Amino acid sequence: MEVKRAITNVRAVVIMFLFVFLFTILLGRMVYIQANSEVNSVDLQAMAEERWTRKTKIHGERGTIFDRNGSALAQEISSYSVYAVLNEDQTSYVKNPEKTAKKLAGHLDLPEERIYELLTSDRFQVEFGPSGRNLSHDKMTQIKELELPGIHFNEEPRRYYPKQTYASHVIGYTERDMENSRLGLELSLDEYLRPEDGYIEYKADTRGIRLPDPKENITPPKHGDDIYLTLDSNIQTALEQVMTQVDNEYSPERMIAIVADPKTGEILAMSNRPSFNPNQYEEITNYLNYAVSDRFEPGSTMKVFTLAAAIEEGVYDGNAYFQSGTTQVGSARIADHNEGRGWGTITYDEGFQRSSNAAFIRIGVDHLGTDKLFEYIERFGFTEPTGIDLPNEVDSLIAQPTKINTATTSFGQGSAVTPIQQIQAATAIANDGKMMKPYIVDKIVNPETGKVVKKNEPEVVGEPISKNTAKQVRELMEKVVTESAGTGRPYYIEGFDVIGKTGTAQIPDPVNGGYLKGDGVNIFSFLGMAPKDDPRVVVYVAVDRPKLKSSVERGSAPVSMIFNSVMKHSLQYLNITPSMEEITEQVEQTGFQLQNYEGESVKEVEKQLKNHGLDVIVVGSGKTIVAQQPFENRHLFAGERVILRTDGEHFAMPDIIGWSFRDVMKLSKALQLQTSMDGSGFTVVQSVKEGSTVREGDYLHVELVSPKEKNELASPDETIEEHGEQEEEGLE
Repeated sequence: MEVKRAITNVRAVVIMFLFVFLFTILLGRMVYIQANSEVNSVDLQAMAEERWTRKTKIHGERGTIFDRNGSALAQEISSYSVYAVLNEDQTSYVKNPEKTAKKLAGHLDLPEERIYELLTSDRFQVEFGPSGRNLSHDKMTQIKELELPGIHFNEEPRRYYPKQTYASHVIGYTERDMENSRLGLELSLDEYLRPEDGYIEYKADTRGIRLPDPKENITPPKHGDDIYLTLDSNIQTALEQVMTQVDNEYSPERMIAIVADPKTGEILAMSNRPSFNPNQYEEITNYLNYAVSDRFEPGSTMKVFTLAAAIEEGVYDGNAYFQSGTTQVGSARIADHNEGRGWGTITYDEGFQRSSNAAFIRIGVDHLGTDKLFEYIERFGFTEPTGIDLPNEVDSLIAQPTKINTATTSFGQGSAVTPIQQIQAATAIANDGKMMKPYIVDKIVNPETGKVVKKNEPEVVGEPISKNTAKQVRELMEKVVTESAGTGRPYYIEGFDVIGKTGTAQIPDPVNGGYLKGDGVNIFSFLGMAPKDDPRVVVYVAVDRPKLKSSVERGSAPVSMIFNSVMKHSLQYLNITPSMEEITEQVEQTGFQLQNYEGESVKEVEKQLKNHGLDVIVVGSGKTIVAQQPFENRHLFAGERVILRTDGEHFAMPDIIGWSFRDVMKLSKALQLQTSMDGSGFTVVQSVKEGSTVREGDYLHVELVSPKEKNELASPDETIEEHGEQEEEGLE
């Protein structure tokens, strides 16, 4: 018995020591955990916080892009997606699929059969694909008002472009959920526009119910900065409208147009075709902003800067004579644009008006020389990007300074530049020699504090020429538009001193070498500004390979349609009135002063005007006047023509043989014809015969000769000269 009791006591002691040991280990572990709050490198306190803490996101809004007047061009809005609950265990589910499908089909871009198929599928809930997403508030409200059981909505933010196809290559786009920026300023300024979400932290039980008196921790969101552009929606909208019109009528390969303020370098409007609607970015076919991301040989618009260089260097004599036609440079024969016929021996001033290649080869090669010409190419900013605040600006490709390249570069061939480089260089002509850096972002603003994060200011990037040189170049550019020999006659706008230079650039043939040949296979352009003495607006327009309506229609037709419309609209919008000189001339004139005759009787007005000795031409068979040329308040002398257009849709073409250029333009404006002209002086050929029916927008081509040529003319078809700029043949 004693032995058995001793064994039992030993076991009890061992067990006791074992329990004491285990308890000590457990207690030590508890003390360790209490002291370190960590198990297996897991922070227990953090785990508890995570288990009991809930976090709710506070959405940060992407910044808005505005025009110069604060009108939104790109903004974040709420959109909605619709879905249907099919599970019958839910409170609200689709009870009548047939009725629901029929009513939804009128609001979603899906067939009723497809909607019914989705509503009868064996799923908890269904969505309706792209047609059921990104719904506007109005569309969501319309569907909600149908009160269809089981139809529900999710609200989600998306990017929206309220002006649709509006400077789309400038603004760019983001994907609808704004996760990725893809193009334009949306991409290049993403770091400013992109927001940071905030959140609210609070304590809750395992069911998500907030605990009593919870301690909330709020981290506010950081909204994206707002971007204010220099674009003026009034001018930009006018540009987009006329670009679309020309695109529909002429179907060119591409088009570029830029409107700028030469005093500051601000871009007031910029557009491309093909364009796109950023709300439908899946349909984009052209991702290039041609104004900054493409370069091409500019053609004769480059002659403006060759001329400015020669004047600045004192080697230009506009009254000196040269032989037009063709010029030999080394082994190459370079022709004037009228197939090398030229215009005989003429002055350099007339050579500029007629856009003679031969004149500018002599200016570039013989007067300036290679070194000086390429020095001014650099001074005018053509050797490096402008640095405009738009993405993907490309550099120019300037030819090597050899004799032949001097010849071709002087008249705009052989070297390739960008449209924005031409705009920057043109500001020096318009701004008395001071060349302004172009920019399109006015300022970047924090929307919460109103603090300006970044502000662009006008910047002079060079003074390639003097004030006197700029003034002389502007005077010569005026004659391109106003003189009968000028290639820029289609860009004349009555009442405004528009000046400029035409360009017809050849396009390299990538297959056969040389240049593409054929009617209209060119890039037609015009670089213009107004008013002459103090330009407030510079406009560059280029149209690539338009489908001209006839063999006699010129490339200036689509270009002038854009330029004239936008320039006139811009000047009127900016409250720029006709020059004081023109107003004074009108006041000092004697003779009969025209009134506004619109809405009056044709018979009575015709009698009144004829009594004052005026030659009245009535077009149309109506009894009421709907348009007149010239407009009211103009003074006319006896014998001058007045065009009265009556009501009606079609008109009989009058006999205009012998009419002056000015009278032809009166008829063209009254009937809104698309008119092109060859020559100067008086009409000898009209493409629309007398008595033929014409309508608004019809095409009219006339050929004119000088009074001397008219008297000597035996056969008009044999002796008529082509004075309009058609196609610069360049190297043959």
